[in-house]
Amino acid sequence: MALPGRERLAPSPLAAAALLALPLACATVRGVLALRQVSFDLDRAADVRLAGVRLDDVRSFNNLDIRDGARLAAAVARGEVPLSFNLWVRGENPADNRVTARLVRMSWTLFLNGRETVSGSIDTAYVFAPGAPTTFAVPIELELLRFFRHNARDAFELARGLTGAGGAATDIQLRAVLVLDTPLGPIRYPEPITIVRRTIGGR
Repeated sequence: MALPGRERLAPSPLAAAALLALPLACATVRGVLALRQVSFDLDRAADVRLAGVRLDDVRSFNNLDIRDGARLAAAVARGEVPLSFNLWVRGENPADNRVTARLVRMSWTLFLNGRETVSGSIDTAYVFAPGAPTTFAVPIELELLRFFRHNARDAFELARGLTGAGGAATDIQLRAVLVLDTPLGPIRYPEPITIVRRTIGGR
């Protein structure tokens, strides 16, 4: 027979659930802190196309062949100058972090020369292991004349600057809201962060 005052109370279901959830919560916090330590930088912009004209290998406006020059001039005259490119972002998790960061979604907004342009999202998952850089592409498409008033040469110079070799100096800023994978499910950052900001071109 148990002595008075010595009864052992069974833990309540709520307390038991809290004890079980504690390791998951700790792992979640570690995952959030791991992603916060990942440093992002612009690796390159590639596959730059202006009104369908590929610019990666074009040295200057005067090097456009007659057909591509005419296509660009006609696009400006119509007021429709689509610009597309892949913005390659490099993320690096410090080797001494010891926790792998897992990004499952990124909603982004692109700024060119300080002006907000287009937004989009990436739903592909990326893993940032400690000490192992990971590079991923952000596909960009925008109607250039919606945001900048340009003639054919000015449009070319801005787009050419994105390749990082010649053209006009172009300030690129990519702001994003990150969603990371955790043992408790996906967690969304509460506010956007600037993951890339760099001035390229102009050389």
